[in-house]
Amino acid sequence: MAHHAHDTHQASGHTHHEMRHEGHPHGGAEHGRGTHDAHAGHSEAAFARVFWVSLILTIPVLLYSDLLQHILGYSAPTFTGSSWLAPVLSSVIYWYCGWVFLRGAVSEVGQGRPGMMTLVALAITTAYFYSLAVTFGILRGMPFYFELATLVTIMLLGHWMEMRAIGRAQSALEELAKLLPDTAERLVGEETEEVPVAELRVGDLVLVRPGARVPADGQVEGGRSSLDESMITGESRPVHKEEGDEVVAGTVNVGDGALRVRVTRVGEDTVLSGIMRLVREAQASKGRAQVLADRAAYWLTIVAVAVAVITFAIWLSVRGLDNYTIERVVSTLVIACPHALGLAIPLVVAISTTMAARSGILVRDRAALERARNVDVVVFDKTGTLTLGRQGLVDMTTVQGFDAEAALSLAASVEQESEHAVARALVAAARDRGLPLQRAEDFRALPGRGVSARVDGRQVQVGGPGLLEQAGIALPEELSAKAKEWGGHGQTVVYLVVDDEPVAAFSLADVVRPESFEAVKTLTGMGVKVSMLTGDSEAVARWVASQLGIAEYFAGVLPEHKHEKILELRSQGLVVAMVGDGVNDAPALAQADVGIAIGAGTDVARASAAIVLVRDDPRDVARVITLSRASYRKMVQNLAWAAGYNLVALPLAAGVLAPWGLVLPPALGALLMSLSTIAVALNAQLLRRQVPSR
Repeated sequence: MAHHAHDTHQASGHTHHEMRHEGHPHGGAEHGRGTHDAHAGHSEAAFARVFWVSLILTIPVLLYSDLLQHILGYSAPTFTGSSWLAPVLSSVIYWYCGWVFLRGAVSEVGQGRPGMMTLVALAITTAYFYSLAVTFGILRGMPFYFELATLVTIMLLGHWMEMRAIGRAQSALEELAKLLPDTAERLVGEETEEVPVAELRVGDLVLVRPGARVPADGQVEGGRSSLDESMITGESRPVHKEEGDEVVAGTVNVGDGALRVRVTRVGEDTVLSGIMRLVREAQASKGRAQVLADRAAYWLTIVAVAVAVITFAIWLSVRGLDNYTIERVVSTLVIACPHALGLAIPLVVAISTTMAARSGILVRDRAALERARNVDVVVFDKTGTLTLGRQGLVDMTTVQGFDAEAALSLAASVEQESEHAVARALVAAARDRGLPLQRAEDFRALPGRGVSARVDGRQVQVGGPGLLEQAGIALPEELSAKAKEWGGHGQTVVYLVVDDEPVAAFSLADVVRPESFEAVKTLTGMGVKVSMLTGDSEAVARWVASQLGIAEYFAGVLPEHKHEKILELRSQGLVVAMVGDGVNDAPALAQADVGIAIGAGTDVARASAAIVLVRDDPRDVARVITLSRASYRKMVQNLAWAAGYNLVALPLAAGVLAPWGLVLPPALGALLMSLSTIAVALNAQLLRRQVPSR
């Protein structure tokens, strides 16, 4: 993940409240062209307010329009000055509600990049001044107040919807910022002092009492408790923490114990800040589809103006400068407004990014999310991605007449005094099964062999093959056969010996994540090939692959050579997604068409992928591809609808078929334009139903 240096954050003493504003949708994002330029300085609330004003003023304009009265067959009540109702209200709509479009057009033309705002401004300006000319008797014809009012109102609705979608992604960032407490309890000797979080430095020792939030990333040095990490990792259950465990800023101590935490990261280096930075980068990034939409808007502006000029020239030569000629030109400019095109891509992107963030999928590079739809093969790193990255009990067997759970309880009772990885795995397995642990006496570590202790009057030993060899103990056939099978899988075998009799054997290995089975099955069902990459031995890789149903795997691959495997697959013409932990997999993640870092909750700051999964859940990879495919379908549908409307409406408005009596009336054209905008906006919203939530 790319770093952004904000070293001044700590030195200047910014509080987390100040941090909340850094990710404003218009604060750091490069908006380039089109509608976004006009958005600068406008909040969702501002657009909502102007939209409602425009809507309220549009209703009487519609009710008093000759067109609507004729279509619906009614007569609006008249009163003194009622004939001026439409012109006056339309003037307010144009100068107040339409000001954002006028200002946006000036900005676009000033930058030499006429686009959507220019066309909107052309349309409403043409409609407004033409209508005034008709009202004051300068020209003959039907005024376009109806079109002007509906055009501005529909445009504002579209902008408001887009701002709401972007604002939701932004609000997620602001909610993250709120997770940090204002103050922390810093330990100085045995005394505590309350200090602002911004004053904490790496190496400080802080006290996190029950109910309090962790003020900075750190490592537990004392105490035991449980933390609610759901807001960072999505893990719904409280996570037990004790000495040596890592803790993340913003998580809540929901247990009964207090924790002493040594601060390891502060300010911009924390996991929370890393996630916020990813959200900002996602908002600032621009996908290929967005670039195409901007370019299409630019050329459509050129085409629309050119068509208007040609229309004017042709009808001027045919009929002279009369009302019909002017009406054709005005109709062309009013109907050409491509706001549906302006919403076609940004709205889908904003919705998809927001949906992804709420599912724990942080998109740094929108182009990568677009590419994900074409992925042919997903390459998973094994350790820490498909597996838990730690030793765990995967199988056990006992001699006839000895209960398996009793054997595990006995082994864990002895091992609970040990800090060895094997010991932790056995103790964790017993606790997961709810087995009671007995008190062990005369505990002794047997270097290179295992451990020994007395439990309930019996001499109990737990250890590997060295333990049996040293004591000259022979294995029963039932245990020996299993041990040989496990060894063939590259697994660690541990034996339980009670009063010099081997009674049980345990197989330990890097535990496969329960979610990995579903992840592989789902991806395969989507037509995506799954491969595995690992530095482990052939035996271990073969066992994990067979467990998960993965046909292709690469074993014994050193971290520095992983990217070569990705290159090899890409050279075969495959679109490759690489999924890893984002640390030692960095070169491979960067080399892939789509780099996905899993487990962002542990170290966002070091992730180097285009897409980051906050949860340690490989199933989210399938969700990324599903979201990418659904988003692309919506983009294509919206672009087809928006561009198709303009391709049909422009020639008809210009009067190409006038000799055959087929002319698109300005009112009908404007109505169709409004409907196309609404259709695009609603179609984008349907994306929410097409992607399964977690």
